[in-house]
Amino acid sequence: MGRSWRSLKAVASFFGAIALTQFGVNTSAIAADTVVVRLGLFTETISLAELRKAAKTGELPASLQPYAKGLSEQQRRFLLGALGMNIPMNVVTINRLVNTQIGTSILNDLATALARKDKAGVQALRGGLVLGSTAPEGLSILSFIAAYPSKRLEIDLPQAFIVAGSLNTAFWRTQQFMLALTRSGLSSDIASQLDSKTPQIAFSFDPSQPGSAQVKTLNLSLNDQKRDRKIPVDIYWSTAATANKPVIVFSHGFGSVRTDLRYLAEHLASHGYVVAALEHPGSNEANTNLALQGKTRVVKPQEFLNRPQDISFVLDELEKLNQTTNNPLARKLATTNAMVVGYSFGGGTALTVAGAELQLERLKQRCKKNLVVLSLAEGMQCIAQELPENSYQLRDTRIKQAIALNPTTSLIFGETGLTKVQVPTLVLAGSADKTTPALTEQIVGFDKIPSPKWLIGIVGGTHLSVKDPSTTLDQVKQPNTPISGGEVVGEEAAEVRKYVKAIALAFAAQMTPEAKNYAIFLTSDYAQFASTAAFPFRLITQIPPDAMAVVKEFVEK
Repeated sequence: MGRSWRSLKAVASFFGAIALTQFGVNTSAIAADTVVVRLGLFTETISLAELRKAAKTGELPASLQPYAKGLSEQQRRFLLGALGMNIPMNVVTINRLVNTQIGTSILNDLATALARKDKAGVQALRGGLVLGSTAPEGLSILSFIAAYPSKRLEIDLPQAFIVAGSLNTAFWRTQQFMLALTRSGLSSDIASQLDSKTPQIAFSFDPSQPGSAQVKTLNLSLNDQKRDRKIPVDIYWSTAATANKPVIVFSHGFGSVRTDLRYLAEHLASHGYVVAALEHPGSNEANTNLALQGKTRVVKPQEFLNRPQDISFVLDELEKLNQTTNNPLARKLATTNAMVVGYSFGGGTALTVAGAELQLERLKQRCKKNLVVLSLAEGMQCIAQELPENSYQLRDTRIKQAIALNPTTSLIFGETGLTKVQVPTLVLAGSADKTTPALTEQIVGFDKIPSPKWLIGIVGGTHLSVKDPSTTLDQVKQPNTPISGGEVVGEEAAEVRKYVKAIALAFAAQMTPEAKNYAIFLTSDYAQFASTAAFPFRLITQIPPDAMAVVKEFVEK
């Protein structure tokens, strides 16, 4: 920020030289001046000059006009918009990013958009990004092509649309924000803030380890006759369960099942908590399967209202169970002192029952203008534009704390809906999440939520990283994953789930007499202690100034 343009150019030249040397590129070689676009059996060669002209005029190159009928209107707009879009990261940040684990994943994704005849691969992509970011106008598709260390660049256009759709501006901004929260990306004053209490700290116990109680499961099939909804619920509990601890309700993601956080439910239950993992019939896996067969809509707009009402209904039924004799959970269910944990679509549901107001006026305006959807999360939220009213308040006062894992928030809560959250809230974001990009879906919204609040940053975490392995391994190459193979799941994400178990237990304990014993685990000290080389964890309670500048710049644009 304080560097002059001259010094930044010097740094740019330095990194450019490194890129050229590292990847064995001859500095006298001519960079790409033509692009070969492949669309099925059709190929067309376009000069860089033609692409630059298209970016200025807003018209597709003449050579592509005969084939424009093969592109949807949205694709045509997207293609022209992409040509004129700059990636908001300077050469220093780009160089740092492409040499991280996330950067490698990004490069691999970009490589899938290259046609097979282009042999340059990941190394050339890395060099092109670094060198392209040294251009006076910054990094863009055009400056990248101009810097690409090959005479020509061959692109598979359909795959390029998929890649570009997930590596959108919000995704790049997310990387910039997350780098600002990691030690390598921090200015010295922010680093000192995060490390101010970091001498060696001894932790008296490990909250990621299971409790001593044996976990049992009770399966219920509840029927809400008023709304004609049958709601299956799995209750995880143990003999250590007590009314001194909150009931915890789980809300799953879109197209998923009630076991998507089973490992977390079992962990909490082993420590004496009662966990009710419910299934939302209008947005679960069964509903998605029917939609694929053309028998129903993927999600009906009413589902945004039904989901929080499902949670309230389950709490009502648990209260009845609590009063029923001859059952092992009688008098052990603190339904008026509950915590909600939601994942993805369920994260938005959790925030709604915690008090966030659905505010749809701005959403309706944006979505009706044929908004070019930049993420799956935004497309999902646009379904709510069909709801009749412009605002809905569905808070359940029995919810006293909320955890939102990779939640959807960018459109559904409008400008001020999240300011109405009434309880302590913990939000988790993964830096490599392309389904619900962290900056738009979690970070911007987190800034609006009243304190007390916590933001967890999982550097390198993807959308499915927090889910139970049994519900992710078969989803990696499914359509809900923007880029096949881009998800970090199963054993590769074991450390992520271990940290989620620790912070969820520590957060739940804040509603018990054990609160002080667990408070240390809700600090940046423990986040850094628990970090691994693959997954640096960061925990903040407010966004630091340098990182906030990234947020403000994005919002203003």
